[in-house]
Amino acid sequence: MNNDNRNYDYSNILPNERPEYRKITSLLEAGSKVLDLGCGNGLLIEAMQREKQCRCQGMELSETGVNICQQKGLQVTRGRIDETLPYGDDEFDTAVCNVTIQMVMYPEKLLAEMKRVSRRQIVSFPNFAYFTNRLDMLVNGRMPTRMLFGYTWYNTGHIHQLSLRDFDDLLRQVGGVQIKRKLYVSAGFKVLDALGGLFPGWFRKTVILEMAKE
Repeated sequence: MNNDNRNYDYSNILPNERPEYRKITSLLEAGSKVLDLGCGNGLLIEAMQREKQCRCQGMELSETGVNICQQKGLQVTRGRIDETLPYGDDEFDTAVCNVTIQMVMYPEKLLAEMKRVSRRQIVSFPNFAYFTNRLDMLVNGRMPTRMLFGYTWYNTGHIHQLSLRDFDDLLRQVGGVQIKRKLYVSAGFKVLDALGGLFPGWFRKTVILEMAKE
């Protein structure tokens, strides 16, 4: 099956800086030590190093992603990010997980490990309760595909879709972490961005949360 992203292959993906990168780097302290979990082909690591001179390490499951990172000289190892990580307690100033928490088998373990290895945590994810998804489900009665990037429910790597409320529930379950700041990627339309300020659960498409240990 050609149209399948359950096993990410970065070899044919063109370098393209995602809109949330600038938001994430704005939350980082200059020169801080950062761990990027699910770092893909390393574009966010490069942005953090370029914009904030961060000392970055990364972990990625995709073999092609790791190979591309290492070819660029980035300090990236291959491994799962939703199990006990090979790092010490508070080894990093910040742990980042960008639009990947919905793609791992054990999100609660991932968040707990981020809390263990870092003082601050930054997590971003697509809000599956975005209004277009709600309308798609209501009208068509099937799994919305707008935020699956052209894939379907069975051949996507997005196995744990979640909303802002779902993440709040997870945060309470893991415990010991509190949200400090919330940022959002612009929808590109002033009306939607204004509605997002009033009803974020409906009109915020990509959520970026900065957290810290309690």
